[in-house]
Amino acid sequence: MSDQQKTPSADQLKVGIAGLGTVGTGVIKIISQQADILRQRTGRDIVIKGVSARDPKKLRDVDLSAFEWFGDPMRLAREADIDIYVELMGGADGIALASVEGALKRGVDVVTANKALMAAHGTRLAQVAEENNAVLAYEAAIAGGIPIVKALREGLAGNGIDRIYGILNGTCNYILTTMEKTGRPFKDVLADAQDQGYAEADPSFDIGGIDAAHKLSVLAALAFGRAVDFDAVYVEGIERIGAEDIAYASEFGYRIKLIGAAKRTAHGIEQRVHPCLVPLDTPIASVDDVYNAVVVEGDAVGQATFEGRGAGEGPTASAVTADIADIARGLRLPTFSIPAAELAPAQASPMEHHEGAYYLRLNVLDKPGVMAAITIILAEAQVSIASIIQRGRSTEEAVPIVILTHETREAVMMAALDKIRAHEAVMEEPHVIRIETF
Repeated sequence: MSDQQKTPSADQLKVGIAGLGTVGTGVIKIISQQADILRQRTGRDIVIKGVSARDPKKLRDVDLSAFEWFGDPMRLAREADIDIYVELMGGADGIALASVEGALKRGVDVVTANKALMAAHGTRLAQVAEENNAVLAYEAAIAGGIPIVKALREGLAGNGIDRIYGILNGTCNYILTTMEKTGRPFKDVLADAQDQGYAEADPSFDIGGIDAAHKLSVLAALAFGRAVDFDAVYVEGIERIGAEDIAYASEFGYRIKLIGAAKRTAHGIEQRVHPCLVPLDTPIASVDDVYNAVVVEGDAVGQATFEGRGAGEGPTASAVTADIADIARGLRLPTFSIPAAELAPAQASPMEHHEGAYYLRLNVLDKPGVMAAITIILAEAQVSIASIIQRGRSTEEAVPIVILTHETREAVMMAALDKIRAHEAVMEEPHVIRIETF
């Protein structure tokens, strides 16, 4: 029998959970409510032995009386009689990093939902896990209840992956969907998302694209067999998307989505997170509200699409429990499919080499010669125009011009934009959104 599939020697799997927020309590509920099913499917009793959180007196909707309480998660990770340490505290460094590393170094398997931790330290933690014959599992860190890590490591193991992309942040998708349905401005919809619990009080990681970039960098490492390279991800959020952009996109036959995409190029691995115009007839355009979707393009399977809820108690706790169940079965795979020592060095393709089409919205003074000047700038840069919308006439206020270009290089487009924004008739910063045809 291979080292990757070992028959567990004990009938009981002992679990410690650090972090008792929505996801942590959700995991406790699933393990309690589905105990019989988990025993049937794994051949073992999954038992929670210890828990840790900041406030032992906080009211939670689960009974913790049967579990040993650890005020310090480091003690739970390093000293408790557990087989799996479940880290659900969050944060790229500090106690999350120290406790995960401490558990791995003593040979305790780790399950985490912490995408920031994996993006910042995933490669090194994978090495620590393998050096100590431990598992580092992170299905819940990416796309909530969608089993995309399992799909890449197991179901698509026979494929060379050419490209992976998707909607990786439910908050942004909810905001963009609501803006489209209601025509309301970004700030108003964001406030509603915060009221409903879809966005944090400080939503910057979500709306700024950082959360999606964390997830994409880990997916890219897994898909392409490379070291995690979060610093190489080009990141742009949705803060400047206006209701008018969504309306114009619809008129052209597109919807606007925050997309994370990674692919192989001649220059290395391209990783980027930014708003995109996506054609209405593509599957990813129909993914709405808090749902996530991931599309994988493999040389054997072709295109495979995975869709589901990207966050929340149920989906994320389900993914954590799935990792626990795999460990209970004896499944022991390298963190990123291949041994950490064999991960290729990160080789990033600079954003300037990206090739694609662009949406450009300008507010300009409606004077003779302005349109001609803009089209001349684009023509001189060899940027070909696909479509133009120009509406309204005003001698006092700026009017919009919306342009779709044909495919060009990012560096070429950015140089042309520098000249356009310098024109005296352009009254505010141009709104630029990349177009993806998929």
